[in-house]
Amino acid sequence: MTGEQTGQPTRLPLEGITVMDLSRALAGPYCTALLGDLGARIIKVESAKGGDSTRTWPPFEDEHSLYFDSTNRNKESIAVDFYSDQGRELLWNLAASADVLVENFRPGVLATMGLDPERLREANPGLVIASVSGFGTTGPLAQAAGLDQVAQGMSGLMSVTGPDADSPTRVGVPVMDLYAGVFTAVGVCASLAGRAGNGGRGHQVGTSLLEAGLAISAFQGQNYLSTGTVPVPQGNNHPVLAPYGVFRTADIPAIIAVGNQAHWKTFCRIIGAPELEDDPRFAIGRDRSENRQELAGLIEERLQHRPGLEWIEEFRAAGIPTGPIYTYAQAFEDPQVQALQMVQRVERIDGSPLPLLRGPLSVDGVPAGVRKAPPALGEDTRAVLEGLGLDEGQIAGLVEAGIVTETVRP
Repeated sequence: MTGEQTGQPTRLPLEGITVMDLSRALAGPYCTALLGDLGARIIKVESAKGGDSTRTWPPFEDEHSLYFDSTNRNKESIAVDFYSDQGRELLWNLAASADVLVENFRPGVLATMGLDPERLREANPGLVIASVSGFGTTGPLAQAAGLDQVAQGMSGLMSVTGPDADSPTRVGVPVMDLYAGVFTAVGVCASLAGRAGNGGRGHQVGTSLLEAGLAISAFQGQNYLSTGTVPVPQGNNHPVLAPYGVFRTADIPAIIAVGNQAHWKTFCRIIGAPELEDDPRFAIGRDRSENRQELAGLIEERLQHRPGLEWIEEFRAAGIPTGPIYTYAQAFEDPQVQALQMVQRVERIDGSPLPLLRGPLSVDGVPAGVRKAPPALGEDTRAVLEGLGLDEGQIAGLVEAGIVTETVRP
């Protein structure tokens, strides 16, 4: 059947690419989940002594970590004793046959595992090695452990998030991990695309949580670099545009974004305040930004006469970006979210059902699919070893010796 008939693209861009995923926690696994969405075969290599640490992190559904489930779709799992000679030989053989290796150990740890990057690339010249660290590979913190909120704080992000300068606030999801994962996936795809022009050799690409945090500072960071101005938090207001933020209506808060002069004129007409359009305090964008508090009060006086959803419908009809503030329950119930098929349903190896967010990409107009549920520890050990050419007797010996472990379907 064709992709059009099955609802799937004829061929995903990374089909035929094998990724050895030595990462754990969030940044690396998010990277490999994105690569898996694009068709790569992801072999998640976990320690036989418990596997990815997030398997023990809440929240839980029965014995299943939903933290782990959220970023480990479309992967196979092999569980290996990293500290045994035979286990390290397996790691080497996996890396020697892979297209990509992704890891997020501290700099230098990969070599201590017997996977020195230079030796690996001598054995497998086309191998792309992608690394995520806390603070990068050079500098005084290169060997320091780094976690998301530490990077949020050190990158400046928390200083512009929250109600005021006295209340620095973390973003409600681990954005440093997630962005580092996205940037790593971009680096991997770029290196794969450039291998042919590099004599068939893969690159070694890397980023860190701190670099990711600084990279997304956008105009806030550039404002400081160019003018010396230290940005401060604006609460729920856009830092430079107005009116753009959260406004009270008769019942619910609404997010309204008036981004240009044409929208400003339309907005004034809709809220029944045409006199504001030519008011010198609000005539152009810079004026509106400088007088944002006064403007917000005048706008909310008008908005509180009607329910928020009525305003939202009218603003949207006029082309002004606007929307409600949802809980996650409301977000997943929204008709637009449902139309995007963001939630797909799969079954774990133990038969339990799992509604799971798909990846955010579409290929040839088809949303990324969840082809495989997040794996149990060692769920695919046998299949991966068979792919390395091991026979049944060799596999049984490794299992019996505890070099590898496996989970079998009930």
